[in-house]
Amino acid sequence: MNALLALWLPILLSAVVVFVISSLAHMVFKWHNSEYRAFANEDAVRDAIRAGNPSPGQYVLPYCCDMKEMAGEAMKKKYQEGPVGILRLSANGMHNMGRTLSLWFVLSLVIATIAAFLATQLFGLDPMRARAAAKLVGAVTFLAYGMGAIPESIWMARPWKSTALCLFDSALYGLGSAAVFYWLWP
Repeated sequence: MNALLALWLPILLSAVVVFVISSLAHMVFKWHNSEYRAFANEDAVRDAIRAGNPSPGQYVLPYCCDMKEMAGEAMKKKYQEGPVGILRLSANGMHNMGRTLSLWFVLSLVIATIAAFLATQLFGLDPMRARAAAKLVGAVTFLAYGMGAIPESIWMARPWKSTALCLFDSALYGLGSAAVFYWLWP
């Protein structure tokens, strides 16, 4: 615990660096904007979804409750006709960016703390091991932010381009965190 207390500044600063890099990616460079498309008939799609009165959650089209049902001719026809996809719906109303950004920053602090903990377990606070500790922090940071996108591309139809951009962001977060920890390692 004392080792983590000694690393409070790099933990906090690496979370800030991740937050800034993320903000730049989304608000300045906007390389994630190309990940999303609009329906040509958005109003009609919105009307159809609203008519079903779905609660917030994750939906799949076509829906079947077990693998046996997937083998049936009716389900095969639905898959052939399409659309096939996953839809996530949140509660109606404006998105609460303050809450979302706060949760993002808390996640960044948690990841930085875990990375710092692992680094101290392997390298202690030895100043001669700062480079190795920073490399570990960078790798853990990359893994924590990036690897979750891959299963979504495999199983949930997330476009691979979107996953590649997420991995690029994660690499930047890892590099930023590694630099902070290298600079501020006790």
